[in-house]
Amino acid sequence: QVQLVESGGGLVQAGGSLRLSCAASGRTFSRYSMGWFRQAPGKEREFVVAINWSGGATNYADSVKGRFTISRDNAKNTVYLQMNSLKLEDTAVYYCAAGNLITKRYAAYWGQGTQVTVSS
Repeated sequence: QVQLVESGGGLVQAGGSLRLSCAASGRTFSRYSMGWFRQAPGKEREFVVAINWSGGATNYADSVKGRFTISRDNAKNTVYLQMNSLKLEDTAVYYCAAGNLITKRYAAYWGQGTQVTVSS
């Protein structure tokens, strides 16, 4: 079992930056792929990015490529999402996810979410 707790969300102006963190419990963190998803009001949850257990492989949604960067620190059981050049359409609740496999629609474990609001 893995418990995930996100932090770092907030209100930011368009063009600004935020860094989200996701702290994981459990000694098996380093074995899992990690990812971020988001859900905007009235929309389905969408995949943002995933990173493999070692950090050596990442997969980004086209909508965030070149603006968002995922990283992980296995010694700290933490995964990060650096978000730059934020746009209004990035406003959503961002969820951290973990699992042996993360697809664009599936992950085994989920955090409670953190709100990111981008204003004009």
